[in-house]
Amino acid sequence: MKYVFSSVLAILLLTGCSSTKQKKNDLATANPIMTSMDLTMVVNDKLPVTINPGRFTQDMVTYRLPRVVQGTYSVSDFGKYVDDLVAYDYTGKEMAVNRADDNTWTVANAQDLDYITYLVNDTFDIEQTGGIGNEQPFSPSGTNIEDSNYVLNLHGFIGYFDSLKNNAYNLDVTAPADFVRTSALQEVATSMSEDGSKMTTSYRADRYFDITDNPMMYGKLDVEEFMVGDIKIVLSVYSPNGTHTAASQKDNMFKTMQAQKAYLGDINSTARYDIYLYLSDGSETAPKGFGALEHHTSTVVVLPEMMDSERLASSMTDVVAHEFFHIVTPLSVHSEDVHYFDYNQPTFSKHLWMYEGVTEYFAQHFQVAEGLVTPDEFYQEIMGKIASSMNYDDAMSFTTMSENILEEPYKDNYINVYSKGALIGMCIDIMMREESHGNRSMLSLMKELSTKYGKDKPFADDSLIEEITKMTYPSIGEFLRTHVAGDTPIDYEKFFNKAGLMLAEEEVETTYIFAGGQNIIFDADRERQLIKFSAMALENSFWREQKVQADDIILKINGSDLNLANAQTVIGQVFQWKAGDEITYTIERDGKKIERKATLTTPMATSKSLVEDPDATAEQIAVRKAWLNI
Repeated sequence: MKYVFSSVLAILLLTGCSSTKQKKNDLATANPIMTSMDLTMVVNDKLPVTINPGRFTQDMVTYRLPRVVQGTYSVSDFGKYVDDLVAYDYTGKEMAVNRADDNTWTVANAQDLDYITYLVNDTFDIEQTGGIGNEQPFSPSGTNIEDSNYVLNLHGFIGYFDSLKNNAYNLDVTAPADFVRTSALQEVATSMSEDGSKMTTSYRADRYFDITDNPMMYGKLDVEEFMVGDIKIVLSVYSPNGTHTAASQKDNMFKTMQAQKAYLGDINSTARYDIYLYLSDGSETAPKGFGALEHHTSTVVVLPEMMDSERLASSMTDVVAHEFFHIVTPLSVHSEDVHYFDYNQPTFSKHLWMYEGVTEYFAQHFQVAEGLVTPDEFYQEIMGKIASSMNYDDAMSFTTMSENILEEPYKDNYINVYSKGALIGMCIDIMMREESHGNRSMLSLMKELSTKYGKDKPFADDSLIEEITKMTYPSIGEFLRTHVAGDTPIDYEKFFNKAGLMLAEEEVETTYIFAGGQNIIFDADRERQLIKFSAMALENSFWREQKVQADDIILKINGSDLNLANAQTVIGQVFQWKAGDEITYTIERDGKKIERKATLTTPMATSKSLVEDPDATAEQIAVRKAWLNI
């Protein structure tokens, strides 16, 4: 009866429904929230922000900054970086404001509220002390305020009123006139101060989501623009010491994105894509976390400035490729949890294996499919991901982990989405090619899902595996139920066999930081904020010769104290070591300090490699050729 009643009611209201919705949308657009940020008025590293929401009719309003932002799977608490929030009434008097929690403020008698002001600290500076509290924003989602550079992830500066999340925003950003400024947000006007020293740029956002989805970068930037097909690429680089330029990375980015566009084929793309690259110089106030955060039409990347041009280009290929492929998922294919995201109390989808894992798989697979790397280089990358995945709980249900990603023990396994998640994508890709005799793939499946759903139509989280099974083959559904929703580890050799590949062991040269592939020999002692050797150190011939033990604390390297705060700088120097160099280091074992000197020998590790099976059948070889596009 309830269903029937609802259906009849819907029919009765249908003629007025769209007009009512249109009126609400028109009202939201006609009454934008007037917002301003003045980069010329920064005091004590704090940026002033003003929010004018227009007239309220209710008695109480709530203003928030995001606790969690989309694309991240951890608590950021951007409200912690806000100081001195003041509300003013229409007579210019201060109103009482209640700070309900780290990210939330409430104002009573809201009919009298004219505007609010506050100051924002940047997050990059805080990273030197490990963040405020136990959580710190992921660096590419963070903010920077300094004389020569502003990283304006707007969710770190601008919040929302609970009742006005769908209202448009007008944003004025005032900055020194000689600043370079880049943003994909719609620019509507510019104006100069009378003395010509300042320029105000006005932007338009249709709703709060567009504020969070369009970062900006201001300052002494190096910018290159180029076309990849019909997409305008804007590459903005900030290199504090001028070590790298946008021009030096332009050719690599063009080659990478041209290959990505060819790989994606007929998937709809954006007319403009912005890449914001901040290069950290390792100083106390520089960001310590590296990686990137995706948006619909842009990505913010943070990487070390000390990389040479070749390594930076390689990292940019991996990182930007991953972020650009997010236009497939979750930007085009996503669940209701993503579509109706709650910045304060979010719920999380079960399908990180798809959002992050398949995206990472595409970021690696396109390189071999489009000829940027050889099959052997691709196999090496796959083996590295298998080794990396074994550092995490291989029997943990991926869907359970995804749904509970903010909680222990699941959040500590999040990084595995980039290893095992990618391997899940690989297994499905191989199975799709085998089942279809080379006619379908993981990419074709994602295209079909994009057609079925798209950016404006979310899927029901609990139904995705069933939907994919119906769209593909029973074997795909069984794999997802057993190895993704279930807790059964994957036997990768079974899938390699389908493509006529096999595993072989060999002794390979490695570095002083890894034990072959991506098996890092260091781990963190988070309680003491120190660095220790992991069990993998014993797989590295040099450290094995030194008779180090798992859990030995590393106190000093070549006279420099080592801890979590400076690990980027100190361990970064280890990359420069070469055989024959003399080194010193100090470890702590069972509470006792041990000082050592050593002459570096060439580090070796036993590594499993993926090779072609000489006895592969014609069918297996056909699967492999279809998989690698050769």
